[in-house]
Amino acid sequence: MRIVIPTTGSRGDVQPYLALGQGLRAAGYDVRLATHADFEALVRDHGLDFFAIEANGQALQASEVGDRMLRAGSNPFAFMREFVRLRVPLLRELMSHCREACVGADAVLLSPTALLIGQSVAEALRLPTVWTSLQPTSPSRFQANFLFPAAPAWLPDGGLYNLATHLMAGETVWQLVRTPFNEARREVLGLPALPLWGPAGGFFNSTLKLYGYSPRVVPRPPDWGPQHQVTGYWFLDEAGVMPPPGLEAFLEAGPAPVYVGFGSMHNRNVEEITELVLRALERTGQRGVLHTGWGGLEPTARSDQVFWVGSVSHHWLFPRLAAVVHHGGAGTTGAALRAGVPAVVVPFMSDQPFWGRRVFELGVGPRPIPRRQLSAERLAHAIEVAVSNQDLRKRAAALGALIRSEQGVTRAVELIQGQLPLRPLVHPRARLALAGSALVAERANPLHAR
Repeated sequence: MRIVIPTTGSRGDVQPYLALGQGLRAAGYDVRLATHADFEALVRDHGLDFFAIEANGQALQASEVGDRMLRAGSNPFAFMREFVRLRVPLLRELMSHCREACVGADAVLLSPTALLIGQSVAEALRLPTVWTSLQPTSPSRFQANFLFPAAPAWLPDGGLYNLATHLMAGETVWQLVRTPFNEARREVLGLPALPLWGPAGGFFNSTLKLYGYSPRVVPRPPDWGPQHQVTGYWFLDEAGVMPPPGLEAFLEAGPAPVYVGFGSMHNRNVEEITELVLRALERTGQRGVLHTGWGGLEPTARSDQVFWVGSVSHHWLFPRLAAVVHHGGAGTTGAALRAGVPAVVVPFMSDQPFWGRRVFELGVGPRPIPRRQLSAERLAHAIEVAVSNQDLRKRAAALGALIRSEQGVTRAVELIQGQLPLRPLVHPRARLALAGSALVAERANPLHAR
């Protein structure tokens, strides 16, 4: 059975689906990951089939619209507006390539960044779907939509606020994308337009919805139905990974350093934020491992107190550190929590403020510092708290041990197997044809006359 996983975004958006795909492949499924061309080598190196549905995710993020999206901060409406603007010019391309990727498939796993496109393609090809997400995306009275702030304490009915945030998020994105999306549905897939107020509930017809994070980090809301399952994180199997040359020697040459990296979050003024980080480390007397990422920091300083890295395994590196300073992406947050070291979150946009709040609320990191408020003084203070507060460090270590005991990929695969058993899925037209053939065969059988 072939399963296709369409997704877009940064490496943090893609890597958990690569991990899930590995688990499905080990269970006997043929898995194709359909994403940006940037990640072809990564996907193929981990044994999955690959299909490019967009050319260059890094260039998208570094564009003018991508830059405005990164500067949205904790404003959900600004983020949603720029997120849609970034993708509208690509809708036909994404939908067409996604359809190509799914031809011959037996099922589609839906991801939030390609949700409407993936579901429309599945509808056109009559394929079953399973909803998968790295954030708590489904409505609940017990938690707000992850793009919105938590309900204020003074509000008399926080449950109503929480439900309203889910409605606002869904309707805002839909109204921004509705016209070009419906045009793409008609022209690319030959499907009718979806209604003014968005897809009906039956549009997302999967009965299974999986969430790839730990229930110890975000507990499952009590008003979610049994089809909503929080499995644990989907961590990539990185056994045998080799660190960059010289990194291991740097780690052994002194006290555990502090990692600073902002993943795919580029900065227009790279020199300024790099200097800010270096000053914060100097103020605290900490050694640093600094990640250049997709333009986050610039390796301008050469010092025996700082080591610059490009691509590096979080699984290998993070447990060897005193603390991790990061942007609060879902994947990096999970990796830091699993390592059992305190985290300082500097959120830029989207779900990052949500994960920053969770790290703080769980008592495993200091209060997050929004990117717009970042200064050398604030970062130095947060690093000092992370490396010296022993209660915080004990909580981080304990939570890390619990997360390491979870088997998120294994649990997700078991649930998918229950929904999509390893047998050929028969589409409705084929089922009718088979039924007709069986009837003819039965009547031709000499035993039928008896």
